[in-house]
Amino acid sequence: MVQRAVTERIAELVTPSLEANGFELVRVMLTGGDRPTLQIMADRTDETPITVDDCADISRVVSAILDVEDPIKGAYTLEVSSPGIDRPLVRKKDFERFAGFEAKVETAAPVDGRRRFRGRLLGVEGDEVRLALEEGEAAIPLSAIDRAKLVMTDELLAAAEAAQHEPN
Repeated sequence: MVQRAVTERIAELVTPSLEANGFELVRVMLTGGDRPTLQIMADRTDETPITVDDCADISRVVSAILDVEDPIKGAYTLEVSSPGIDRPLVRKKDFERFAGFEAKVETAAPVDGRRRFRGRLLGVEGDEVRLALEEGEAAIPLSAIDRAKLVMTDELLAAAEAAQHEPN
């Protein structure tokens, strides 16, 4: 629980500055023991692919904030990254944006007798993620989702390639 409070605090601290610079926070994750790694995953607000220079810019902004606020006691490694092609689905808008693509979803507790789902994202209705599974449709409460990510498919790769070539 302490780790969750720290990552939530970091998200609160860095989000306004990231947004002011044209980025949005996707996820904050703290892993490791003696010298933990703080992962900041961000995306561009214009939905164009994030670059290495963007990650460097984000790292400078985040480092300055964390140096002042010092939410992590002791030494840690800061890692800034893009969500990647098979990105995690964290926010409601992620499930909406990537409707039509295949995803894996895991829940904290069973939903309709199971915790793992894999199928085509149909989007969000109310507070439920809709998935088309082989055996039918599933409605998974957003609040029940422990982790979710896109599945690397030819269709996803083609969409990512097309996005690389779109004019800004």
